[in-house]
Amino acid sequence: MELTLLGTGTPEGLPRPDCPCAACATALGENARAATALLVDGTLLLDLTPGAAFAAARAGHSLGGVRQVLLSHPHDGPAVEVPAGLPQPGRVPDGRELALLTGHRVRAVPMDAPGTGYAVTGPDGRRLLYLPPGAAPAGLDVNGDPPYDMVLADVVGRPDGLAKLRAVGAVGPTTDVIAVHLDHDVPPGPELRRRLAAAGARAVPDGTTLDVGVYEDVPDVPRRTLVLGGARSGKSVEAERRLEAFPDVLYVATGGSRNGDTEWASRVSAHRERRPGSWRTTETCDLVPLLTETGPPLLVDCLSLWLTDAMDTVNAWDDAEWADGGERALRARVEELTAAVRATRRTLVAVSNEVGSGIVPATASGRRYRDELGRLNAAFAAECEHVLLVVAGQALSLRG
Repeated sequence: MELTLLGTGTPEGLPRPDCPCAACATALGENARAATALLVDGTLLLDLTPGAAFAAARAGHSLGGVRQVLLSHPHDGPAVEVPAGLPQPGRVPDGRELALLTGHRVRAVPMDAPGTGYAVTGPDGRRLLYLPPGAAPAGLDVNGDPPYDMVLADVVGRPDGLAKLRAVGAVGPTTDVIAVHLDHDVPPGPELRRRLAAAGARAVPDGTTLDVGVYEDVPDVPRRTLVLGGARSGKSVEAERRLEAFPDVLYVATGGSRNGDTEWASRVSAHRERRPGSWRTTETCDLVPLLTETGPPLLVDCLSLWLTDAMDTVNAWDDAEWADGGERALRARVEELTAAVRATRRTLVAVSNEVGSGIVPATASGRRYRDELGRLNAAFAAECEHVLLVVAGQALSLRG
C-alpha cells in the first residue's frame, strides 16, 4: 500500500496566515506545511484540502483515479471546492466499515473529540491508522490484531493518543509513526525532530510518498535519559514530555511530602496535575530496586533530592563524620545507583539540578553539596544514551 502525504500541517497550515510568531517565521521550504491530506494508492483521499490537486501534481500523482473521499474532522470556514471528477466527500459512521472496489477496507474509529479516525487495510493486507487533529481514540477494539504498520496522528498536540494505542498493542516497536497536523507550537527543524524522536515518531515533508509496512527511519527511543537544568528552567516539563506518549509510566518523586510546607505542597500539586492520568506515582529515594525490576518506564524527579537524602543518611554535613567514613559511604551509594542505571532494562528519564554555574555557596556544607551533585550528575550522565541541558525552556542536547 502506497501513501502520499499531500499536506502534513494543521487545517490552518504552517505558517499560519498573518501569524508573526517565531515558528511561523521559520516555517520555510520543506518546513512549510499545507493542511494534512493523504492519498492512498491513488484511489482513496483522506481529507480534502484547498489545492489538493496541485499538491498531488507536485508529488507526481493525479487525483483522477480517486474513487472515495473521506473527511476526518469538521472543516471550518468556506466550503472546500471539490475538483472536477472527484466524488463528493463524506464521513463513515463510527464503527462502520466501508469496502471499496479496489480491495481497500476502511473502518471508522470513534474519537474523543469531534472527528473520525480511519483504519485502512490495503489489498496487500497492510494496515494504517489515520487520526484527525486534536483527537485521540475514544475506544479501541483490537480483536487480537497485530500492531498497525503505520500510524499518522497529532503526536505533538495529543501524545496521549499515541500512549493509548501503545497500551492496547495497536502501536508496536516496528510501527512507523508519522506526525501530521503539525502546528506552530513547536519550532520546525531540529527541535521538532527531537520532540518527535522522544515519542518514537518522525515527520516528513509535504509530498512524501511512503510504502506502508516498509520498516525505515523508525526512531529508537533512548533507554536512559538525564535532563539537567537550573531552577524553573523547564527541566521537569521536558522530562515529562519525553514519556507522555507512553502508557503506565511510574513517576518516582524523591522529595517526599514535607508536611507543613505549603509552598512545597503547591509545587507537588502542579506537577501532579500536568501528568497524564494513567501514570502512577511513588514517593521514595530507594531507586536501586526499581531499576533492577522489570516494568513500565520510570521518571525520577529528581536526583538532587535523592542526593540530599543520601547525604542526610551518612551525616555528610558534619565535618568529622564526613572525614571518618561519611565520604566513602556516599561514594558507595552513588556507585550502587550508577551501576543499577547501567544494568537496568527499563526506560528511564531522570531529572537533576545543575547548580555548579552559579554563586559559590558561603558555607562548607553548601559547597560540599554542590560538589557532590556535580560528581553525581557526571557519573549518572556517563550511563545514559541521551543527556539534555534545559536553559530558559530550551533543551540543548549534550549527548544522543
